Amino acid sequence: MDFREMRRFKQQLSDDDCLRVLRRSPRGVLAVLGDMGYPYTVPLNFVYDNGCIYFHMALQGHKLDALRAYDKGSFNVLSEPIPADDGWSFFFDSVTVFGRLSEVKDEAEKIEKLRLLGQKYFPTKEMVEDDIRKNAARCTVVGLKIEHTSGKHVHER
Repeated sequence: MDFREMRRFKQQLSDDDCLRVLRRSPRGVLAVLGDMGYPYTVPLNFVYDNGCIYFHMALQGHKLDALRAYDKGSFNVLSEPIPADDGWSFFFDSVTVFGRLSEVKDEAEKIEKLRLLGQKYFPTKEMVEDDIRKNAARCTVVGLKIEHTSGKHVHER
């Protein structure tokens, strides 16, 4: 599959820089094909692991219905903005990944991905394990297998 080349290629991030943004950013926006063909976007916590982005979500709802109907999606992440010397503009990196979404069906893999998510957001291992014990049965874990990544350095002004 051929994805578009970046128009502003001078701003293009390297693959390593894209991975850095994916590993460090606290949240991103998932885009799927929603009801009646409308795009549906939603901000989510996530974790990057070995070529995939993982999210957790409810056992039912718009996101899950959308990815079950059409498995292609994209996910956009922004780095934290850095103020420019001019005092009013900012620099940040933007990464968009495109890929196929699927539910993690294997229970051991689901717990593994929930543990990775928890380690990113909770301050202690004990809190991660407690949350998994209390909530794992009430959530779905979805992976976005990355097929293409595009990133750029932005000076917003």
